[in-house]
Amino acid sequence: MFVKGPGTLWELFLRIDTMVLSGMINSEEATHLRKVIVNSQISIHDAFHEIQHKKDIELLSELHHFSEKITRKGMHIVHICCEMEPIASVGSLATYVTGLSCALQRKGYLVEVILPKYTVADNGALQEFRKTEFEFNSYFGGCWHKNRVWTGVLYGIGVTLVEPLNYATFFNRNNIYGYPDDFERFTYFSRASMDYLVKTGKQPDVLHIHNWETAIIGPLFWDIFVHQGLAGTRVLCTCHDLTSQCLEQPEKLALSGLNPSQLHRPDRMQDNDKADLINVLKGGIVYSNKVVLMPSFLSKDKIFHSLSHGLEPTLAIHKEKMLIAPYGYDSAVWDPSLDKFLPAKYSADTIEGKATCKDALKHHLGFQQPSSAVVGCIYSGSSDFDLLSLKLAIMHCLRRSCQCVLLGPKLPALNTILQAFQDESMDEDVKFIADYDESLLHLVLAGTDIMLCCTFHDPVLQIPLKAVKYGSAPILMDSGIDELRKSEWHEVGYGSRDDRPSGLHEFASASFSQYILSTYANMTLSQALDEILNEPSKWSRRIREGMSRDFSWDAECCDIHCAAYTSIKNL
Repeated sequence: MFVKGPGTLWELFLRIDTMVLSGMINSEEATHLRKVIVNSQISIHDAFHEIQHKKDIELLSELHHFSEKITRKGMHIVHICCEMEPIASVGSLATYVTGLSCALQRKGYLVEVILPKYTVADNGALQEFRKTEFEFNSYFGGCWHKNRVWTGVLYGIGVTLVEPLNYATFFNRNNIYGYPDDFERFTYFSRASMDYLVKTGKQPDVLHIHNWETAIIGPLFWDIFVHQGLAGTRVLCTCHDLTSQCLEQPEKLALSGLNPSQLHRPDRMQDNDKADLINVLKGGIVYSNKVVLMPSFLSKDKIFHSLSHGLEPTLAIHKEKMLIAPYGYDSAVWDPSLDKFLPAKYSADTIEGKATCKDALKHHLGFQQPSSAVVGCIYSGSSDFDLLSLKLAIMHCLRRSCQCVLLGPKLPALNTILQAFQDESMDEDVKFIADYDESLLHLVLAGTDIMLCCTFHDPVLQIPLKAVKYGSAPILMDSGIDELRKSEWHEVGYGSRDDRPSGLHEFASASFSQYILSTYANMTLSQALDEILNEPSKWSRRIREGMSRDFSWDAECCDIHCAAYTSIKNL
């Protein structure tokens, strides 16, 4: 859903951009004025009123006067990425960029996001963006090409969309990814984003780049742009998926103005396995000041050895600049003490309202009989769980006098199987709902005692995170079921469940990782149901303890990134 944030600050920044592009002020003065706004502790809203009705010359005069009141130093972060919720969202990157950016803004950072102008973007989110009448040139393929800029504010975050004019088909497609010329498309966007920053005279403290699609900004920055007024800027790269690295012919680097012979080297961009190719993600890792791996329940060493997908030598060399950070969730939306969709609000201290939500859910689903527990399973279109595991878990719940609800999107093939299972069970205590109703999603989280999860690593729906906050215990659906041949531990490199590390020292230090693994990793579905029935006080303490923790974007995820920004800014 599109929500327009407090746009006064970003309205000022967009007007300064206009002044630069129109020639009213130069890039140096623009940089100074931006720093004035960022560094001031004076309320922007109080200092500037109805700026949309003021002429540029009037606003410029007020900005000059305002500059005399500067009292402190702020930090300016620019994300250059391919996704941002709700503009363009395919996976976890979009949620992460929006969630982290909002959290950073709440901590006093100035955050800006630069994206391609997709034709498949949500028109509702873009309805208040404005196309500027100004264009800028960017270098690609041996010459300069024109681009148009769209600007707007989402959640109080300034957003710039870059629209290529000469390469209009690059982002005028049905999908965001998955084309043979993806390297050319995203290399063009990366170079254009850097040219835009220089053209507008922006000097951010940190360029935050993401995955291979914008990883080439690393070498672009240090080989070309650091000498164009960005000497004080540093680079942080986030890797959400090490499996996607983009291998290409070295000579293609010249498209963006880079020198292939200087970069096609083992210590730079040469792929570790295919020496005749360059590895774009490797280049981002090598040329960034810090690298954040998002996220993992494994330590850095385990990631390097088990999940590096050929990047192990590179990760090992740059180990000291590697960080692991968890995803978060939007605490403004996912908090039972504030949730507008619930019939009763509750918290760890006032948990009585959860019983009301449980009754409301049972009434909505038509559950008539009392039950030992209500068990839920919420899955996404990208969920990759074992249907046998799910069936066995549900059958076990029914034998233990539980009631079960399965909630997911309309996926014909999967829905047919699940509907057949419900029909086969002939049990009124199993309900399958093939529709993502927002209010029902909140009610299922609030009204269940246990949430069956195919994995604790769920960056898209973030069900384990939300379940803990809503007092629904996240339990692996295949826990304690010996018949299953597949387990998530095998998928992350351990083989069978018996091969799991026994101590937390094997895992990442992130607090959510520690909490979820120490509390629920070794708990089977049967054990959870036993505790609910036989040790209700212990179960209540377990649930309240999880609810009292803060796993939102504002907590650990934001803290780790703030520390990383500060660290590289001081280099």
